[in-house]
Amino acid sequence: MKKISTKITAFIVISILICACNAVKRVPDGQLLLTKNEIRVDGKIIKEEKLSNQLYQQPNTTLLGYRLRLNLYNLANLNPDSTYQAKFVNDPEKYNRKSKWLSAKQVDRLGQSFFYNGIHNFLKTTGEPPVVIDQDRTTKSILRLKYYYFINGYFNVSAIYKIDTLNFKKGIVKYDIFPGNAFFIDSVQTSILTPALDSLYARNKASTFIKPGLQYKTEDFENERNRITTNFRNNGAYYFQPNYITFNIDTINKVNKANVTLLINNYSYQEADSTKTEPFKLYKISDVNIYTDYSSSKEALNFTDSTVYKNFNLFSQKKLKYKPKSITDAVFITKDGYYADYKTVLTTRYLNNLKIFNYPSIQYEIDKRDSTAQSLIAKVYLIPRKKYSFGLNVDVTHSNIQDFGIGLSISETIRNVFNGAETLEIAARGNIGSSQDLANPRNNFFNVSEYGLDVKLNIPRILMPFNTDRIIPKSMIPSTLITIGFAKQQNIGLDKENFTGGVSYNWTPKVNRTARFDLFNTQFVRNLNPRNYFNVYGSSYNALNNFSKTYNSNLTYFDNPIDKNLIVEEGTAGFIRDVLSGSSTFLQPITTADFESIRSIEERRLRLTANDFILATSFTFSKTTKKDMTDNTFYLFKTKIESAGTILTAFAESTNQKQNSGGNYEIFNLEYAEYVKTEFDYIKHWDLSKEKIVAFRTFFGIAIPFGNSDYIPFSRSYFSGGSNDNRAWQPYGLGPGSSGAVDDFNEANMKIAVSGEFRFKIAGSLKGALFADAGNIWNVLDNVIDERSTFTSLSDLKDIALGSGFGLRYDLSFFVIRFDLGFKTYNPANEIGRRWFKEYNFSNSVLNFGINYPF
Repeated sequence: MKKISTKITAFIVISILICACNAVKRVPDGQLLLTKNEIRVDGKIIKEEKLSNQLYQQPNTTLLGYRLRLNLYNLANLNPDSTYQAKFVNDPEKYNRKSKWLSAKQVDRLGQSFFYNGIHNFLKTTGEPPVVIDQDRTTKSILRLKYYYFINGYFNVSAIYKIDTLNFKKGIVKYDIFPGNAFFIDSVQTSILTPALDSLYARNKASTFIKPGLQYKTEDFENERNRITTNFRNNGAYYFQPNYITFNIDTINKVNKANVTLLINNYSYQEADSTKTEPFKLYKISDVNIYTDYSSSKEALNFTDSTVYKNFNLFSQKKLKYKPKSITDAVFITKDGYYADYKTVLTTRYLNNLKIFNYPSIQYEIDKRDSTAQSLIAKVYLIPRKKYSFGLNVDVTHSNIQDFGIGLSISETIRNVFNGAETLEIAARGNIGSSQDLANPRNNFFNVSEYGLDVKLNIPRILMPFNTDRIIPKSMIPSTLITIGFAKQQNIGLDKENFTGGVSYNWTPKVNRTARFDLFNTQFVRNLNPRNYFNVYGSSYNALNNFSKTYNSNLTYFDNPIDKNLIVEEGTAGFIRDVLSGSSTFLQPITTADFESIRSIEERRLRLTANDFILATSFTFSKTTKKDMTDNTFYLFKTKIESAGTILTAFAESTNQKQNSGGNYEIFNLEYAEYVKTEFDYIKHWDLSKEKIVAFRTFFGIAIPFGNSDYIPFSRSYFSGGSNDNRAWQPYGLGPGSSGAVDDFNEANMKIAVSGEFRFKIAGSLKGALFADAGNIWNVLDNVIDERSTFTSLSDLKDIALGSGFGLRYDLSFFVIRFDLGFKTYNPANEIGRRWFKEYNFSNSVLNFGINYPF
């Protein structure tokens, strides 16, 4: 309690100090602190971001209306060294006294300590100096505003500004803009001197950005210039550049209208001391030469091996190490085809995606054999990477289950393993971690360990017995991934062995779109220590133990006659067997409700300790508008559909396989899982400028068992809660439905999740966020009968939980460290009338640690 009161006192003191700061403390006399920019267009206040961004001066940043960074800066001593030295100049004896028990050197170094120097440097760098109104910058802002309107068709725009004093050393700048009437395009004419280019333009004229009736915008003219250039250069105009395109804008004798003339002159070039012009030529490719082992470090290249494959010429300084098809499939530049920029880009992208070469170089030169000088030789230079490469990685990890983990992985990559540009990767990995969610009687910090071996073979084409080029052309950069893996997990729990294998096909239908088809994905999970179930799942044990004290009469099931706790495994198994078989004598008749509860406990135990075999086929598709890492206005859509066990059942039925006593089919003496599963994930970000971002995510997933299964395997089920989900609950701590998370690891086969965040900058690399998470999990169409856990109608949407809170994030450029504090805003597990805000306090809050943003 004392520590808490100390922290609260410190917080209050710091808050008072910051709030007591004088915002104009460091504003020079006779000048004004810029508190606001006001932009009025024809007398109406406009708050458009595009207009505000034209101004050269912006007020100091605020956090919820408070100038935090300005006040932090004002708290700093701008000259801490001089202040420290002044202490001893005014009082020399003070320096002598300190030197006697510290030494003179230590006294001097004390001035560089965090208390005297470092804290002030931190406040200066984290803070923000006052933005003082500068008339020169204000004048430049006026010019920027006028230019902004001019390039958007307001050719007669005028603007003025006025500086108003609010109070002591504070001011506001008011900008008044009078744009006048906008100009519109009246007519569009063309003058293209090269006939071949004139034909190309006419062929794609319908997609022009400049059309009669549209308002004049300089941006449209830039887009049209880029469109024309792209069109020409993708159809053979090798020497064409955007600077050959000019626009003549005629507004003479026009009222708010402009006539546009598109001008494209002939090609100009230097010959000796004179400049010559001639019509542009459309170039074709006469040869495609591929140098498979080029070395830029060698002055002279001696290619001793060569071959011709489908009009491609392949050269090698040593014996050719690649199957020609594996290289030529990646080259989209074709002999006798027109030169095209997009073919160069696509070829570069595909070759780089092979991961067996360094970034390729593609060059073109005039073919001197062509008397018309309209042919190009394409030269593709490939620098091979090392055939063998060794990798070693050490990772610090965090997940919804593992609070802290240290992982080590060792990998060996073999490139061009079968001479077809394939890549083989063999990786061994190990991990030790700490988890509070597992039973840990010895209280060991590292109570989770795992090791495994993975083998991946990547083939840069669709590996099928028939040709798939018409369905998935090579321009979609298709590949086949074959994987085999083994992992063994040891912890204070059930311990598991996990065998995986799969064949998947990947391709990119368009830019920023990806598709993946898993022909099959196999997983075999073997539990090594199922007898330890009731030691791990304490909630199930406690419930069963309470029933035992009420009904059990077999003293051999107890650890002692006083406490009468069930022995794991002999006592728990014996009591369950007696209840379900009804063959024993009990202290009193078992009620129907208690019998169903005991049966439910046993069904869950069997489900979570059963060895699972899954043979699934799935298709995944994703689309995003995100252009690069700095793009903060985008959306991402991802969907997946998966079917498991259907092929095995079809085979079993067609071959008249026998069913077991439970009426299910088996493979390798093991019942396999059969279900269909689908997921939809949508993420949307809005950039509000000034590093303010709104992020939104919604997710829906459902897995329905049928045929050979009446439940979903644990590894394919859903859970709720955790740092990347509903942050007001611990992982596996929410749901299903309104059941109140009575089990240790609560999971179900349907999930709904919706999250929103408002992200903002606090100071420097420190970011903040306000968030709200809604969602839950339910059982549907499986063997769970508890009404609180199942979804039967839309009225069950009332069980959607709501968590809200705030977070701090520190951006280290290459990753983000994240802390989120979530509060239970609406808890469906509580009785009606006590669901809203009854647990909205720090004692029931959840602090989440995460790496990078949750979505």
